[in-house]
Amino acid sequence: MSNNTVQPIFILPEDTKRTTGREAQQNNIAAAKAVAQAVRTTLGPKGMDKMIVDSVGDVVVTNDGVTILKEMQIEHPAAKMVVEIAKTQEDLVGDGTTTAVVIAGELLKKAEELLEQNIHPTVLAKGYRLAEREAQHLLKTIARPITIQDKEMLRQIAMTAMTGKGAEANKENLADLLVVAVTRVLDRGMVDLDNIKVERVVGESTEKSELIEGIVLDKERVHSAMPSKIENAKVALLDAALEIKNTEIDAKIQITDPSQLTAFLDQEERTLREMVVKIKTSGANVVFCQRGIDDLAQHFLAKENILAARRVRKSDMEKLAKATGAKIISSWKELSSTDLGFAGIVREEKVGEEQMLFIEKCTNPKAVTLLVRGGTEHVADEIKRAVADALGDLATAIRDGFVVAGAGAVEMEIARGLRQYARTLSGREQLAVQAFAETLEVIPRTLAENAGLDPIDVLTKLRSAHDQQQVWAGIDVFSGEVMDAWSQGVLEPLKVKTLALKSATEVAEMILRIDDVIMGGGQKRQPLPSPGAGLEGM
Repeated sequence: MSNNTVQPIFILPEDTKRTTGREAQQNNIAAAKAVAQAVRTTLGPKGMDKMIVDSVGDVVVTNDGVTILKEMQIEHPAAKMVVEIAKTQEDLVGDGTTTAVVIAGELLKKAEELLEQNIHPTVLAKGYRLAEREAQHLLKTIARPITIQDKEMLRQIAMTAMTGKGAEANKENLADLLVVAVTRVLDRGMVDLDNIKVERVVGESTEKSELIEGIVLDKERVHSAMPSKIENAKVALLDAALEIKNTEIDAKIQITDPSQLTAFLDQEERTLREMVVKIKTSGANVVFCQRGIDDLAQHFLAKENILAARRVRKSDMEKLAKATGAKIISSWKELSSTDLGFAGIVREEKVGEEQMLFIEKCTNPKAVTLLVRGGTEHVADEIKRAVADALGDLATAIRDGFVVAGAGAVEMEIARGLRQYARTLSGREQLAVQAFAETLEVIPRTLAENAGLDPIDVLTKLRSAHDQQQVWAGIDVFSGEVMDAWSQGVLEPLKVKTLALKSATEVAEMILRIDDVIMGGGQKRQPLPSPGAGLEGM
């Protein structure tokens, strides 16, 4: 008699965890929404900060979206995909990380509502793609051009980026310094942020921050007898050790009587003296060495009144070359006067607890240093992060050449355009495009919520203003009224908006298409945290 019972067939290891269909989608959407919720309260001029304490007890207090998400060490795979948006935004433009994450979370929240109405995920994905394409088109139509000559606009971009962050109290002063910094390092219409070194110093108020027309190194001179200040410095950059080289192979030197030993040591001394003489004859009075400097060589350099620093990082050497115009030389024998750079003054100064070398007053420096000060370590770190965001915005605005107004004005204008566009569609994609339009309104709504205003009142006023063709109507979070964001100087680079929309839409589409999550087995696998785990109280 045959047995008709069907045996279950296992194709995956027994400790594999698998979720499928609606459950998989709900889990992923819940995780992505939880990430967005974690950073949402930091958005805008009245955004709050997060304090993150890691396992070792290190504390980070920040308002910066990407810093929060990196420090939180998120484990859920779908949530990690949302964190990637913030990282991309940070790497490419340096600002707008919170905006990108909040939009992605809201797109998925709206998608969940449509999925419950039995709209297929691929239809939603297609609708979102159409909406994003139209949004990009609308953005380009309303954006306005900017060049390096528009100093006031650049200053406003920098101030907008720092509003609501630790640097806000001194944003005018810092914005002036940042605009000068990007102007200095401008090369063929591009700003390479690697050429602006941001050095933080603890122990002074932020208003004492300054721009050094050159480079600041957290190094000290190698010998106390060296001069601590040199004016009209001729700078030599050496990528070679001022030491006696050891042989590449194991070699034995046999010495049979004391005079041979003396001769051997004398030869070493002569070689080191020759190195210093070569530096002196080239005309250099300041030497930065990427490698070591022998104790005896330090003594000879000090006797010649040459200031020297050793083990300078490669990245700093390159900045020094751009600031002073010196060439980096790989052999001391090759050094000549044409390889030297110039600095008006090189001095050693104690800043806080550390000795630092200031190479300043360079003629036409292509690399500069921003010395950011803060009363405590946490304050200085947060100001440095705010300054990095502002620098990213300035570099992006100059590279792309277009800006838009902030304060939720752009999002409201595009939402209005997308609603009109949705009416031209006949299929179910129309619902997805409408959902996309509603999603964009999450930015002004969040700005209002974070400022303690009634979001419904604010959105109603803004919609009415935009319907009357006020393209730059945004929310003034301090008064709760509608303002012209452009004339109020709330400006952002176009690229911040276009990239945030693009990456948020792509991630939302990708998460929507997942209907099966297979968590691989194995001894080392940690249990998968439930969506929102570790985000309580954020």
